[in-house]
Amino acid sequence: MTDQVLGFIGLGRMGGLMAARLLDAGHRLVVCDTAPDALAPLVTRGAEAAQYPAEIADRADIIITCLPTPKVVEEVALGVRGVAQGKRAKFMVDTSTTGSAVAARIAAGLVQRGIAGIDAPVSGGLAGARAGTLAVMLACTPEQRLILEPVLAAFGRIFHVGEKPGLGQSMKLVNNILSAVSLAATAEAVVMGVKAGLDAETIIDVVNAGTGRSSASQDKFPRAILPRSFDFGMPAGLFLKDVGLYLSEAEALDAPREIAEVIVKHWRETAETQGADQDMTTIVRMLEERAGVRVAAKDAPND
Repeated sequence: MTDQVLGFIGLGRMGGLMAARLLDAGHRLVVCDTAPDALAPLVTRGAEAAQYPAEIADRADIIITCLPTPKVVEEVALGVRGVAQGKRAKFMVDTSTTGSAVAARIAAGLVQRGIAGIDAPVSGGLAGARAGTLAVMLACTPEQRLILEPVLAAFGRIFHVGEKPGLGQSMKLVNNILSAVSLAATAEAVVMGVKAGLDAETIIDVVNAGTGRSSASQDKFPRAILPRSFDFGMPAGLFLKDVGLYLSEAEALDAPREIAEVIVKHWRETAETQGADQDMTTIVRMLEERAGVRVAAKDAPND
């Protein structure tokens, strides 16, 4: 596209970092968020501000969204002041986690206004968003891919998972349930080991040298759990939303889901006991309280 302008809606912890990557890549950018403070760092760097999604859709060719819930994504896309009301945009690329049914419904609504609704959820956390090393799960046609991939490459590695709207969401839910399982299982096992008398750091070192290693033991425990910072970057309430979406999709497909049912229960209890706004790694605290132990590095501060 000549003189292509990008739009970005949703400048939270992930979205703000992703929008910054687009500026780093030299793109002209229009941004929108319900929190005025979220706009300032990007506007200072040269981004233009818009009040509503429809305004961005009047000014940008490709709009990227990073939003917290399916309801918010649908409102931004199809609501009264939504993207569908704009006159310029040709693509809305959603990087949120909404589930495949919502992605398909949004795509069907947008296409009536001449806009392609594309799902391209991402994984890799705040560190990946900052470094541009996210996994981007793109569902679109080959022709759309040629246009979108050079833009989305600013975020990380592109995986073209299929053409049908919603396939990117299905892929994201597969990824997130596996992440949830590894964290819950590792947390439960380490709590048991500490209660048996083992040192938490030793447990993680041995697991990471053996067959039990996972993203939880290699990343989440060293970075956020053993130091007791609990700041990996994903609130427990949002993670509960994601695993709940997986369970709903598995039910709709009549796929096996026994493990997912247990995982949803664990994150519901974590959100209820630790707080939905607390980091997902606080699942360890929930298990510690039940076991009467503390999982921490030797030099970790008291909490």
